[in-house]
Amino acid sequence: AGSFMLVNTSGRFAGQKAHLLLPHLKENDTHCIDFHYYVSSKSGSSPGTLNIYVKVNDGPIGNPIWNTSITATWNRAELAISTFWPSFYQVVFEVVTSGHPGYVAIDEVKVLGHPCIKTPHFLRLQSVEVNAGQFATFQCTANGGTDSNDRLWLQGIYVRDAPLKDIKVFNFRRFVALFSVVNATKRDAGNYRCMIRTEGGVGVSNYAELIVKEPPVPIAPPQLSSVGATYLWIQLNANSINGDGPIIQREVEYRTSSGSWYDIQPVDSTSYKIGHLDPDTEYEISVLLTRPGEGGTGSPGPALKTRTKCADPMRGPRKLEVVEIKSRQITICWEPFGYNVTRCHRYNLTVHYRYQAGGQEQVREEVSWDTESSHPQHTITNLSPYTNVSIKLVLMNPEGRKESQELVVQTDEDVPSAVPLESIQGSTFEEKIFLQWREPVQTYGVITLYEITYKAVSSFDPEIDLSNQSGRVSKLGNETHYLFFGLYPGTTYSFTIRASTAKGFGPPITNQFTTKISAPSMPPYELETPLNQTDSTVTVLLKPAQSRGAPVSVYQIVVEEERPRRTKKTTEILKCYPVPIHFQNASLLNSRYYFAAEFPANGLQAAQPFTIGDNKTYSGFWNTPLLPHKSYSIYFQAASRANGETKIDCVRVATKGAATRKPDPEPEKQTDHTVKIAGVIAGILLFVIIFLGVVLVMKKRKLAKKRKETLSSTRQEMTVMVNSMDKSYTEQGTNCDEAFSFMDTHNLNGRSVSSPSSFTMKTNTLSTTVPNSYYPDETHTMVSDTSSLVQSHTYKKRDPVDVPYQTGQLHPAIRVADLLQHITQMKCAEGYGFKEEYESFFEGQSAPWDSAKKDENRMKNRYGNIIAYDHSRVRLQPIEGETSSDYINGNYIDGYHRPNHYIATQG
Repeated sequence: AGSFMLVNTSGRFAGQKAHLLLPHLKENDTHCIDFHYYVSSKSGSSPGTLNIYVKVNDGPIGNPIWNTSITATWNRAELAISTFWPSFYQVVFEVVTSGHPGYVAIDEVKVLGHPCIKTPHFLRLQSVEVNAGQFATFQCTANGGTDSNDRLWLQGIYVRDAPLKDIKVFNFRRFVALFSVVNATKRDAGNYRCMIRTEGGVGVSNYAELIVKEPPVPIAPPQLSSVGATYLWIQLNANSINGDGPIIQREVEYRTSSGSWYDIQPVDSTSYKIGHLDPDTEYEISVLLTRPGEGGTGSPGPALKTRTKCADPMRGPRKLEVVEIKSRQITICWEPFGYNVTRCHRYNLTVHYRYQAGGQEQVREEVSWDTESSHPQHTITNLSPYTNVSIKLVLMNPEGRKESQELVVQTDEDVPSAVPLESIQGSTFEEKIFLQWREPVQTYGVITLYEITYKAVSSFDPEIDLSNQSGRVSKLGNETHYLFFGLYPGTTYSFTIRASTAKGFGPPITNQFTTKISAPSMPPYELETPLNQTDSTVTVLLKPAQSRGAPVSVYQIVVEEERPRRTKKTTEILKCYPVPIHFQNASLLNSRYYFAAEFPANGLQAAQPFTIGDNKTYSGFWNTPLLPHKSYSIYFQAASRANGETKIDCVRVATKGAATRKPDPEPEKQTDHTVKIAGVIAGILLFVIIFLGVVLVMKKRKLAKKRKETLSSTRQEMTVMVNSMDKSYTEQGTNCDEAFSFMDTHNLNGRSVSSPSSFTMKTNTLSTTVPNSYYPDETHTMVSDTSSLVQSHTYKKRDPVDVPYQTGQLHPAIRVADLLQHITQMKCAEGYGFKEEYESFFEGQSAPWDSAKKDENRMKNRYGNIIAYDHSRVRLQPIEGETSSDYINGNYIDGYHRPNHYIATQG
């Protein structure tokens, strides 16, 4: 009899268990376990469940291989277990109560030494190895028959069961059942066995292992070795992996970061060059590893993201054309291009242009942002009008550049800029202005016209009506000067000039010029007969002068003593008297004239008589009684002063001849005694003056030769300057009357004036060529200076040690433009001229000249008495070995404002 077990479930809670464990079986041949079982309850309910387990090698008990819950009678079942030595197994019977009363019984458990009758026996089940993600197929081969009522499945320990995939029946004694573990993973790995449940029992195979291998995956991304425009060198860096080996194949997978394109290339070394790539494109590169078996290729490893370099552009932009031309901008277009031309996503399209501006080449460049348009354009602004502009497009990327063909375009004309203000020059006369200008700095085209608008804005003479002094003048583009005539003297005119091109007029520019004032117009005095005349007085009728451009400033009475002329004149030309001389200074200066009176213009509003010689003082001038034994000419002159000018006109109003008889004795007065004493003193003074005059005449003869040379040189200088001022004049003599006649017809700058008897003057301090002794009382000094005299200059008097030739006298600077009139004044001034100036210089040696007297230097001197002083001589660079090589017959001579130097050398 075999093993048995009886379980009474009455009074048991649900879930309680009872076990029957058979001894370990180590069978070496086919065998069958046979047993009887009984499950019954009076109530008809199942008292519990009978489960059978087969535990192999004391391993996990696993899931039940057979079970039942209710039978009405005793039944028989078979267990066909295909586990053989050296493995062993143990059969475990288990009863699990349901909570209902009843009985569960097992009896006659036997191990039979032959195959089971109603249950097939499985042959040995082989282990299966697959790569993760694949189907693991188990092939269960059994001896015995099967029908459709049999249940076949693949049972695993702690893993999912696999259903039957297919069954192949070879004959009534052999069939093969196929089971698949779908998408096997590491969690599906474990032990599996074949199971079949028949009507007579259950067949169980041995355990076979399902081995699931993970395909290898690199841990790190590949490494970049070098980069080109169309290639990438990488190191696979695949020694460290996740997954299982062995590695039987390596591949490189690379794809663009944007887009779906990718490629896989097999690799047989640890480094690899990926070629035929696109420039400036980002790629993701991974390594694929493959192990044996289907699905052995692992997932791509970590990706290396890198970008190829840019390649040199294929070509430059094409079809560069002009769309629009304006005066200051040009719009261009070109043929659109794309990546196939740029070969780089990072590129610049710059517009390079150059043009001439201000005599210099200007080179500019601008970035064009309109590169992706189907009709790309670019506008170049801030150009100069009417200028040739050379334009080209430059396509650049980090690896190179390509240029388009150059296009030369001329911008359109525009209105010109303003005429330069500093170029507007006006040569002013009394009734004319000669206006000159230059064309605009920026013509911006061809100047076709100049428009000059002029208008009188003010006058020194408030009585002048300026309403009709305006107009407009047009000049052709090649004319840049115009003479305006018929103007009013002493009037400021505003001149507005603007230039025009084909585009119109440019901005106007305005400048003002003032005509010179004219000398007042003296009323006519047809007869020089005075109203009354005595031996010491002359009474004349003074009439107001008519202003011309400026109001009359002052009236003056001039008395000139008539003396015999040294030379004859064919025509007497009236001259006026710009330099006021007091009667007290006339004798000292040997002047033939003196001012008897001066009074302001408002003192003569209408004609009124005036007595010359009334022994009164007028504005500081003594109207001394006339001497009966002398002849006089009485002049009445008016002066206008404005704008730094003084214009004088004069007219002779009377003459007085010398008395031919003694005047009638007058009644005795109380002052006769005083007069007699004064007469005696005057006689003594007259004797002294005559004596001094004789001395001066003798000294004058000594210097006659030198004066003759000086006068000859001066005459030549005057002739050259006069000829340079006016080609129409012939050489002028040095006669004072002729010189004044010449000066009367020419002003300072050689321009003709309206009246031959007017004299141009500028209000400045009187020239220092006239000694201060002219004026006994500085408070009554008339501060006027003619431009014929030298202009006054402020300068610092130098130390006599530094300048031995200075005498302490004033030697003012003479402007070249004033030289002619200065020579005339100095030659004609009888009180102070070249003679007196020459006589004021030192004579003879005034400083040591030892170096010049040395024997070795005597031959270097041109004259024996004109040699260099030691303290001021020019010192040459000495020659080595020659002690006297630094000497030359030359002195440094100071200028008026700073020392003047010159280069000296000896040959």
